[in-house]
Amino acid sequence: MDMGWLCIMTILAGSTLGVQAGINSQLQLNWAQSPVLAAFVSFLVGTLGLLVYLVAMRVPVPPLPAKIVPWHWVGGLLGAFLVSVTVYVAPRLGAATMIALILAGQIGTSLALDHFGLLGYAQKAITWQRLFGAVLVGVGVFLIRRF
Repeated sequence: MDMGWLCIMTILAGSTLGVQAGINSQLQLNWAQSPVLAAFVSFLVGTLGLLVYLVAMRVPVPPLPAKIVPWHWVGGLLGAFLVSVTVYVAPRLGAATMIALILAGQIGTSLALDHFGLLGYAQKAITWQRLFGAVLVGVGVFLIRRF
C-alpha cells in the first residue's frame, strides 16, 4: 500500500476518536453510569466485530510461542485506559480540547519512542525541528483550550 493511502487511512482512523468518545460518553450518561462500564461495552462490541471479521475472512490463529513476554499483552490495557478516560473527559472538556490534549500526549511519547528506538520503532533522534513541531502542538492545545 502506498504512503498516500496509509496517510488517508490514518487520518480516517484518527477522526473516529472524537466520535467514539462522544458515543461512549452518551452510553455512560444515558445507561452505564460509569466510564469503565461504558468502555467495557465499547470493547465488547469491538471484540465481537473483530471476531466476526476473523471468522468471515478465515484468518488463521497461530500457536502461542513457547515463551511469551508479559508486556506484549499490555496494549489492550492501554486501550482500555484511553477509552475510559475519553468517556469521562469528553463531556467535561469538549471534543476539540480532549483531542488536542490526547495529541499532545501522543506527540511527546512518540518523540521519546522514536528517539530511543523503543518498542520496535526505528530510531530517529529528536531534532530541533521535531521539537519545534511538538511545541507548536502545545501552543495549539493552549489556544484550543483557552478560546
